[in-house]
Amino acid sequence: MTDTARDLRPKVPDSEKITVNLGFVDLGRVDLMVRDGFYANRADFIRTAVRNQLDRQEEAVRQSVARRQLRLGLSHFSRADLEAARDAGSPLHIQVLGLATIAADVTPELARAAIASVEVLGAFQASAAVKAALADRTT
Repeated sequence: MTDTARDLRPKVPDSEKITVNLGFVDLGRVDLMVRDGFYANRADFIRTAVRNQLDRQEEAVRQSVARRQLRLGLSHFSRADLEAARDAGSPLHIQVLGLATIAADVTPELARAAIASVEVLGAFQASAAVKAALADRTT
């Protein structure tokens, strides 16, 4: 029996990989916390530390999001969304804190016609051609 099932929608990752450079003493302290069982691994420690710091700064983050009028979370822009914006003569100003994705079937020409600017704090996923077409509009 062969496996003929296909996923019709591409999976969107729920996180982004980053690199953190730590001094040797700080890294040793992290490893000590892991070895003593406080955290499962280095990544667990770092995720927890980042969340704790963001929780401490929650009010400042909330005010900044409101001031900049950012959409919070996941924002997906389909071909139909962009065609509607282009046809209405109202180019989009994409402002997202989180993840912004542009559908794989969006052409660079449509993206340029429908998107006036892109500001993403987090991750921006689009085809290489669409990213290149929007490079001068992306901050």
